[in-house]
Amino acid sequence: MIRILLILMMALCLVAPVRAQSGFDPFGEASIDEHPGAPVPLDAPFRDSGGNRISLRQIAGGKPILLIPVLHNCPNICGVTLAGVADAIAAQPLRAGRDFTLVAFGIDPGEGPKDAADDLARLRSHAGQGMPARALTGSPAAIHAVTDAIGYRYAWDERVGQYAHVAATAVLTPQGRLSGWLYGLTPRPADLTAAIHDARREKQAHWGERLLLLCFHYDPVTGRYTASIEKILKVAAILTVLGLIVLIWQLRKDRA
Repeated sequence: MIRILLILMMALCLVAPVRAQSGFDPFGEASIDEHPGAPVPLDAPFRDSGGNRISLRQIAGGKPILLIPVLHNCPNICGVTLAGVADAIAAQPLRAGRDFTLVAFGIDPGEGPKDAADDLARLRSHAGQGMPARALTGSPAAIHAVTDAIGYRYAWDERVGQYAHVAATAVLTPQGRLSGWLYGLTPRPADLTAAIHDARREKQAHWGERLLLLCFHYDPVTGRYTASIEKILKVAAILTVLGLIVLIWQLRKDRA
C-alpha cells in the first residue's frame, strides 16, 4: 500500500507542475456537456456575412441544421474543421441547402460580418463556390444562449487573446432541438447522413467516436502547441499509475 501511495504522489508531481506553469487549464474549460433533446433558441438575433440581421430559424427554413462552433479568425483548426465537414458532405448523398443547413457559428462576439465573410470565402475555396453555407456572428448574450443550450463550453485565455474550444458539429432538428454531436475534424460520411436523417425524425442519437479535439493557441515562444503537450503529460501520468498498480498487484498475487 505504501508503494502505491508513493507512485500516486509521483504521478501527481508530474501533473501538478503543468497546471502551475500554465495557470489556465483549457482542458478543464473547453468541453461538451451532452444535452440530448435540449431546446435551442432559434430566434436569437445574429448577423450573417452580409451584415443582415437573421436568426437560426430563418436560416434553417424547416430543415435540420449542422451547426459548427468556430472562431472565424481561428489560427488553428477551425478552418480544418469546416473543410472536414465539407469533405464529409461531398462524400454522401444529402446536400447542404436542399436537405439541411450548414452554419459556421462564430463564438467570438468580437468578430463581425467581414470575419464571417472571409471564413466563408476560405471554405468555398476548399469546397467550391457552390457550397451553400452560412456564417454567423453575434452578441455575447445571443452566442451564449445557443452554446449554453447545446452544452458547448469554451473559455477565453487572457495570456494569448484566444478562445480554447472543441472541434465538433452540433446537429439540430428542424424544430430546434439538439439531436446529437458529430465529434472530431472530419465526420464519417455515413455518420453525417444518419445524423441528418435522425434529426429530421426528431430523434436523439449519438454518432461517431467521442473525439474532442481542443482548438487552442500555438505558443510562439516554445514553438509548440503547449496545451496538447499538457494533455499528453496528464494522460501519460494516469496511465503510468494504473499500469504500475496492476503490475504491483500481479506481483503480490504471484508471491502469495
